[in-house]
Parts: sequence; C-alpha cells; structure tokens
Amino acid sequence: MSDTRQRIDALVKGHDVVLFMKGSAAFPMCGFSGRAVQLLKACGVDFKALVTVNVLEDEAMRQGVKDYSNWPTIPQLYVKGEFIGGSDIMLEMYESGELQQLLGGGGAQGQG
Repeated sequence: MSDTRQRIDALVKGHDVVLFMKGSAAFPMCGFSGRAVQLLKACGVDFKALVTVNVLEDEAMRQGVKDYSNWPTIPQLYVKGEFIGGSDIMLEMYESGELQQLLGGGGAQGQG
C-alpha cells in the first residue's frame, strides 16, 4: 500500500466525517466543494469534528483519493469509513433525507 493510500485510509477510518475537497470548509475553492460544505452545515455537522483535506495542497492526495474511492471527482465525502459520494450524490441524499439520517448519529447506524 502506497504512503498516500495509507494516509487516506488512516484519515477515513480514524474520523467519523471526512471531506476531501478543494479549499477548506471556511474557504471552499470550487462550487462543488462549497455545496458539499453547505450541505454538511445544513445537516448540523459539528465543524470541530469535521475533517477536511484540501487536495489542492497535495497532488498525490488529489489523485490518490480518486484511486482510493474509484471515483473521478472532488469533493468526496466519507462517513464512518464509508465512501458516500460527491456533491451531486450528497444533494440527492439531502433532498431525500438520507444524508441527515446518515449524519444524525445514533439512529441511522445499521440502516441500508
């Protein structure tokens, strides 16, 4: 396993909510990353608990996370070690109420 893949694996498995994005939660650098942050805020995610990774600062991480998830675009959301998807999937899940359930904590575990 490459060093980058190990770093991604440790981040994803070591934190409840991880968003690989362009920029930061405070200053998103693209519209899709901005939408992902807004959706997480709308779901009540505690931004002290949210881990964001700015892929623009690390080209190995930028490509590595795409390889890790087998998903071609950024942003990418992971919840409790599971790949959820990008901003379009997050929006669909938000509109159906799934994202709120997933991020809501205790009651959502084990569903699906």
